[in-house]
Amino acid sequence: MTIGKVSQKLEQTAWRLKNKILPGVLILMYHRVAEVDSDPWSLCVTPEHFAEHLEVLRKHRYPLSLQQLTETIRVRQPINRSVVITFDDGYADNFYNAKPLLKRHDIPATVFVTTGGIGHSREFWWDELDRLILQPGILPEILQLTINDSTYTWELGKAAYYSQADYQFYRHWSAAGKEDPSLRHTLYRSLYQLLYPLSIHKREKVLEAIRVWANAEPIGRSTHRSMSPEELLALEEGGLIEVGAHTVTHPFLSKLPVAYQQDEIQQSKHYLEEILGHPVTSFSYPHGDYTTNTISIIKEAGFTCACSSVVDRVQEHSNSFLLPRVEVQDWDGKTFARWLSRWL
Repeated sequence: MTIGKVSQKLEQTAWRLKNKILPGVLILMYHRVAEVDSDPWSLCVTPEHFAEHLEVLRKHRYPLSLQQLTETIRVRQPINRSVVITFDDGYADNFYNAKPLLKRHDIPATVFVTTGGIGHSREFWWDELDRLILQPGILPEILQLTINDSTYTWELGKAAYYSQADYQFYRHWSAAGKEDPSLRHTLYRSLYQLLYPLSIHKREKVLEAIRVWANAEPIGRSTHRSMSPEELLALEEGGLIEVGAHTVTHPFLSKLPVAYQQDEIQQSKHYLEEILGHPVTSFSYPHGDYTTNTISIIKEAGFTCACSSVVDRVQEHSNSFLLPRVEVQDWDGKTFARWLSRWL
């Protein structure tokens, strides 16, 4: 074994010992409870696996609500080992698939909602990009786009035709990996990298150009839609699930001027409060992205906590406006239990 591997092994051992000795709370980050054919960003946990996760949590860990955790930090009470469940974005399956399972196991959760999608049939832009590029069918061989005064050209060649067999074979492809099995996947990755830093108006202009090129309608899949106002109200019924804010358009906040950040944050809060009829006090940073100004805006808006994407456990000294979280994958119950034991 090399010195580097020995050092890495010691670091991992020290990390696990710290987790075992020091109490902490693990905030789990989910996005969707659904089963779909194409999931480039691994956002979905199947209902079957989510049920298994909840069984593990109910049996071995004390589930805590996000507001209970926030209050514990605020009054400086000792933190015990426990777990908090959160969801980002506000997909409709959070209501139809996740809530019944949470209710069955009596486990609380917080769902952070991107308000711009509420009640609309349009998909989130990353899902629409999947629909336009990675679904089976025929596309023109050449795509040319002008983005921020720069012209980009892609040639699909034989990948212009994407068969149902190809689609099924590659449906488990992850954009987080490094391999692109076809030029379709390379195109998706390239477009994603170009689109994500853009403002919503510039991004929509590019997406419209892609729609025209692909001869596609701007109609989202019902399996990928956001919740309606009525579904949001029903989601909170019973008091087990809290609705939190996740901005209006899901931007990278650090790339926006302060005034635009204020609009994104305050408008999402106010709109949710109009629907729900009570204060909304929890926030989640889209993409885990923020600046010191963002944190000040969150506090001034009246939020009591904000979740980030920093990978760690919450401890007594943690900042309530920079709460760390750990993303959960589509594991079965046994795999989830083994993963959880490394953290707690």
